[in-house]
Amino acid sequence: MFDVLVYLYENYWRPDACPEPAQLERKLSAVGFEKEEIQEALNWLDGLAANAQAGAQPLRATSVRVFSVDEQRHLGESSIGFISFLCSAGVLSPGQREVVIDRAMAVPEAPVPLEDLKIIVLMVFWSLGEEPDALILDELFVDPEDRLIH
Repeated sequence: MFDVLVYLYENYWRPDACPEPAQLERKLSAVGFEKEEIQEALNWLDGLAANAQAGAQPLRATSVRVFSVDEQRHLGESSIGFISFLCSAGVLSPGQREVVIDRAMAVPEAPVPLEDLKIIVLMVFWSLGEEPDALILDELFVDPEDRLIH
């Protein structure tokens, strides 16, 4: 599923640039993605579209997020830490944070691998038509081992 999401991000600037679902499914199939993987990604994107408006709505800037036991188990320590980092850095608004959490909870794998969570964050920005700044893109794409320290 995440390979399909990355492909969409790389090939379509915004969700409204994507073709209609049936045509998109055919294009993804022609590129070589499996039908099940395509369907899973499209269903996940439907949930993202339903929640994207909530992510665009401002919540109180001072809101505090307490993760339920189920969320802690499903997301895992590293994903929760990364979400907290993005919020404290002012990258994710409280509304966007909730969309990220919702879409991460929709992923069957638990705990959600950090690399998958980073794709989820990227797709939330994509769904809102926002481009994260260069430092955040670096954080989302570059492995810590590959970074050069100056």
